[in-house]
Amino acid sequence: MNKAFSSLALALGLSLLTACSEAPAPAPEAPEPVLQGGQLRFPAGHPQLALLGLAAAGPGKAVTVELPARLVWNEDRTQRIFPALGGRVLSIKADVGQVVKAGSLLAQLASPDFGVAQADTAKAESDARLTQKSLQRQRELFEAGIVARKDLEQAEADASRAQTEAARAQARTRLYGGGGGVNQQLALTSGINGVVVERNLNPGQEVRPDQSGPGVPALFVVTDPTSLWVQIDARESEAGTLRPGASFELVIPTLPGEKFEGRVTATSDFIDPATRTIRVRGLIANPDRKLKAEMLAKARFERNLGAGVMIPAQAVAQRGAAHTVIVQVQPGVFEQREVVLGYEGPREVVVSRGLEVGEKVVSENMLLLQRKFRLAQDEAPKGQKAAEKPAPAPASAASTAAVSR
Repeated sequence: MNKAFSSLALALGLSLLTACSEAPAPAPEAPEPVLQGGQLRFPAGHPQLALLGLAAAGPGKAVTVELPARLVWNEDRTQRIFPALGGRVLSIKADVGQVVKAGSLLAQLASPDFGVAQADTAKAESDARLTQKSLQRQRELFEAGIVARKDLEQAEADASRAQTEAARAQARTRLYGGGGGVNQQLALTSGINGVVVERNLNPGQEVRPDQSGPGVPALFVVTDPTSLWVQIDARESEAGTLRPGASFELVIPTLPGEKFEGRVTATSDFIDPATRTIRVRGLIANPDRKLKAEMLAKARFERNLGAGVMIPAQAVAQRGAAHTVIVQVQPGVFEQREVVLGYEGPREVVVSRGLEVGEKVVSENMLLLQRKFRLAQDEAPKGQKAAEKPAPAPASAASTAAVSR
């Protein structure tokens, strides 16, 4: 009897061990959404609904637009000095960072060409003095009745021509900083008050007047750095906003927390064919000289978008030339809808037709939902394939409003 009882206990233990080692039954998979009348319907409580982010369409408002910008010298307060005549650098009197005034000597050149100009001036002055003496003698002889009037008039004409030539020669030498005498020393001077920001010559260097023009650096660049230009690359849609007189805020990545206010001074009348942007020029004060030329920045300004509804940019998908969004018409029910955009920004867009204020669009994991739409369309009967296209945009008061790009 004990033996039978032991066999029964052993069999019972083995059955319990087998029952405990069996894996639990797998949870049933959630049913796939179905496509009905162009709408994708999820069963209530479907786990994928928690993955979708929704954003409500809000009324159009002013948005902050940022455009790439670059700081350059204020060309209205900048002088680039090139050699007017050829020569050799004798001495350099100014260096980068030095404050100069109008007329300050920057460098001295030994210039044979300038020596020729000085010699011409000296010769013209000598001829003028000689003709004046000749004119005086002719007047005395005419008063004495020795010479005819025509001789006097000829002497007057010669004196006038000599005086004119002397004045021209003197003006030329003064233009290049030359004084009296012939020393062949050509002075490079500043024509404005400012700071030397570039120096591109060395002692003993040979310079020529043909070493100038686009792409050739100036010997000296003098500018007033307390005022800078801002070159802004604007999109075509911003042309109507960035007009002369409009204000903007300049944001410098290397100067966090600093705010700089500027204003637009000029806007180009053509679009760059390579970048499809419009060149806009602004002016910004720089009294503390914190800003430097060639700094990269962003020009930030407010743009009023007018009528329409605003949604996140990531909620919009492009299908060919059309734009589409996925709208939640009721909890768990979605439809694709074609919309017309009035403004496209990096973070926000304005829909001028196709959405109403308050409607919710899918803004996160939209690609997942688009894939569900495609799978459902592939599995739908042929009669339901007509619902494959996005729903047309409903007419509304906001849809007929003109929204400028």
